[in-house]
This record gives sequence, C-alpha cells and structure tokens, in this order.
Amino acid sequence: MVGFTTKTFSTFGETKLNMSLKGIIAISGRPGIFKIVAQGKNNVIVESMLDKKRFPAYASERISTLEDISVFTYDEDVKLTEVLKTMQEKYAGSKALSHKEDIPVLEKELRTLLPNYDENKVYTSDIRKLFQWFNLLHDAGLLIDDKAEVVEEVKESKEIKAPKKEKKKTVSPGKDMAAKAPKSASVKKAAPVKTGSSRGK
Repeated sequence: MVGFTTKTFSTFGETKLNMSLKGIIAISGRPGIFKIVAQGKNNVIVESMLDKKRFPAYASERISTLEDISVFTYDEDVKLTEVLKTMQEKYAGSKALSHKEDIPVLEKELRTLLPNYDENKVYTSDIRKLFQWFNLLHDAGLLIDDKAEVVEEVKESKEIKAPKKEKKKTVSPGKDMAAKAPKSASVKKAAPVKTGSSRGK
C-alpha cells in the first residue's frame, strides 16, 4: 500500500471508529480486507471478505487496521475512514464503481471524492484497493454510522415513554371531586339536627 500511509498493527484489539469497522484489517501482500474472528497469543484468526476463507495472521506480518490507514494528499493526509464516509454519502447506500474499471475512470472518480489526492504517491493499485474495499464493506453491511444508530435508539426510547405520560394525564380530578361530595352532604345533614334542638329549647 505505497499510496497509503499506515501504522503497523502491533496489538490485536478492537478499533474505535464512527463506522461499524471494528476488527477489519488489511494485510500487506494479501488481496482484499479481513475480519478478525478469533484471537490467540501470537496470532489472530482472520476471515477473508473476498472468499470467506480463514487462516492465522501473525504479528510479524504487516497488518493495519482501516483506522490506521491514511491517503496521501498534497496537503495533510486524510484518514481512509473519512474517504469511506465521503463515498458512502455520495453513493447513498449503493455500491461504488468496480475496482476492475479502467484506471482513468477510477482516477476521475477519486478526484470527485478527494480532489487533492497526491497523484504521485497514490498508485493505481491503491486506487483499485480503495474501491474494492468500499464495495466489500458495503456487501458485508458494515458501512453504518454508529452515531445514526444512537440517535434512532434515543428516538425509540422517547416514543416508548410518551404513552406513560398520557396515562398520567388521563387521571382526572373528577374522581376526587366525587369522593368529596358525599362528605360535604353528610355535614349538611348534621346541621339541621343541631338547629332543631336549639329551637326546641
């Protein structure tokens, strides 16, 4: 991944991303991207998102989480995750161009996504990887914004609480008024008895 800057995957842990990309890694020299399915002392068991085959990956291999990968630009390097988000917004739930398209077509598309990418450092193989990885993540249903899910959960919780408030409002003071009415009547009945006794005297 010459066109991408990376940090080696020194510890096999979960990544913290805004998208659902935890445990998704790239291994230098191997096509596609991989999902960590189990962890051992000196290796992790990964599953290829291309053919679903599983195999051990060792710490000695050049492994990078997608979070640690950035794309070279003429300004500051841009996180791969940010580029993926831009692609997600543009394609609105659809897949991107196939990585097998002619490279001029892919280069033109990348300029619409990241206009200032460094054409000297981002090689054609890197561009193909970008589109391939996006489509693999799309097919796996991993291009979901966690923040959006949290907002939806908050909305659902508010909807559940709403009926409880309505039930409290339905408790009208009419019942209290009805309960007080007999008491006041009994007091009035007692009054004539007292006045009658005074007249008799």
